[in-house]
Amino acid sequence: MRVFFDTNVLVYAFSDEETRRQEAQSLIARGGVISVQVLNEFANVLRKKQQQSWSRIEAALAVVRAGFDEIRPLAVETHRSAVAIARDHRLGLYDALIVASALEAGCRELASEDFQHARSFGSLTVRNPFL
Repeated sequence: MRVFFDTNVLVYAFSDEETRRQEAQSLIARGGVISVQVLNEFANVLRKKQQQSWSRIEAALAVVRAGFDEIRPLAVETHRSAVAIARDHRLGLYDALIVASALEAGCRELASEDFQHARSFGSLTVRNPFL
């Protein structure tokens, strides 16, 4: 099953909290899909919230990019789909972009703690790996 990873899973993979770090790293090691948006959000969290240096951020991004089977681009069609998803499902645009990217990639599961566990968006189901 193809799994799309939300930014929070990547952040936990590089966190100091051992239990969540191990779980996130184990999930990522199985492979999956992310988008350029997830890379951008990941870098932003490391810089703004964790106050990491750019050299550490670049190293973390290199590890992340190497660890995923596919990294989806942000395209106009993704944006259009996301706007409709945001409208129809009452999501913020950035969350809707995650859902749209996951659906476009043919993923059946979205690994995230930021969405309601077991919520479905068509063929895509949210799973909180930290429950």
